[in-house]
Amino acid sequence: MSIPAAELLQLSAEEKLQVIELLWDDLCSNPDSVPISDEWKAELDRRKAEWEKNPVGSPWEDVKQRILQRRGS
Repeated sequence: MSIPAAELLQLSAEEKLQVIELLWDDLCSNPDSVPISDEWKAELDRRKAEWEKNPVGSPWEDVKQRILQRRGS
């Protein structure tokens, strides 16, 4: 399937978001196919090593609760 860029640009905002979601879901279904530069790999490895030395953060449930409180939910 080949859709000219000009046609994509003529889509409504809602249709563009649907296309983006479709593409994102497709990429997520096969993450190993997404190219990543050696520079990015090195940065991710550095950050992971840093976090492993000093794992700080909050459990998801705590984060979720803070978000919901801010929203007033």
